[in-house]
Amino acid sequence: MVQHRTGTREEWLAARLELLEAEKELTRRSDELARQRQQLPWVRIEKDYRFDVDEGSVSLADLFRGHSQLLVYHFMFGPEYTAGCPACSAIADGFNGFVVHLDNHDVAMTAVSRAPLDKLQAYKRRMGWTFAWASSFGSDFNYDFNASYTEEQQRQGIVEYNYRSMDVTPVLEAGAGGPVAEFASMVGTDAATYTREAPGMSAFALEDGIVFHAYSAYARGVDVLWGMYQWLDRAPQGRNETGPWFRRRDEYGKG
Repeated sequence: MVQHRTGTREEWLAARLELLEAEKELTRRSDELARQRQQLPWVRIEKDYRFDVDEGSVSLADLFRGHSQLLVYHFMFGPEYTAGCPACSAIADGFNGFVVHLDNHDVAMTAVSRAPLDKLQAYKRRMGWTFAWASSFGSDFNYDFNASYTEEQQRQGIVEYNYRSMDVTPVLEAGAGGPVAEFASMVGTDAATYTREAPGMSAFALEDGIVFHAYSAYARGVDVLWGMYQWLDRAPQGRNETGPWFRRRDEYGKG
């Protein structure tokens, strides 16, 4: 239990009003950041990416499903995984329910992973999800958007992630210890294989039949999309990440 001071209702109200001003400022700043995201220049997609979906092989433009905007969640599920990443799965639990609302705002949403489609479909059924999920197996899509890395890139020790060079050597040298190794075990892999995938999201626009890349975010940049965290950040003990992970371990990984 976190040690915390106590006080009177009057003291609480004074502190709450002070916090409220800070929250309002954060909200205004968040609104301004949203405008800045929407003002980023669009970059035309030149490569013909192909994906496997329930209906067959499709293009990136097909993933829009008649909409003018597309949001992609880069879901960590590599070809060698036996289950989806637990953290990505917790995020997916959240967006699974609001995809229909995005549809009503002219926005299609899909998860994309490198695992073959049959693996994705099986895990999707197991989790009870209904959102669209595309396999980019055999495609450069995940690599080009810095959500996957080759063994060679990993052996070199430096990869590009979140718009900077990142040294992955410490994670690999940690071996069988730590949370990364624990997550790797839950998806049936070792730490090196597990970390060849990375989380993130990307936004695309479709105009006159041409697909444009508009935005991408990675690492802590996707925290705000993790609906569970938004609730936990308002709980008395915060995220309390020393407790059991997410749902039950056996739902997300090997158990």
